Amino acid sequence: MSRTSSEILSQEFLQTRAKILEIAAFFDRLDAAELTESDSGPLQLLCDGCGILNDDEPDKAARVQLLFSRQYDAQWREQFDI
Repeated sequence: MSRTSSEILSQEFLQTRAKILEIAAFFDRLDAAELTESDSGPLQLLCDGCGILNDDEPDKAARVQLLFSRQYDAQWREQFDI
């Protein structure tokens, strides 16, 4: 049985709010730190992920998962010595 939007908000609001506050604190810590050139790739991925959360497109979880996933490598067994 599906939950209504009101039920989802009622049940998950506090947990989600806490996660958003945690992300905001992370970005505050980054702002206070000196970023290096090597930080730009991971930081861009995080910013792109936040952008997905704020757009009007569906399937946000799948799109964020794909954003952070490695590209398929047919030689993965050799790479990991398996």
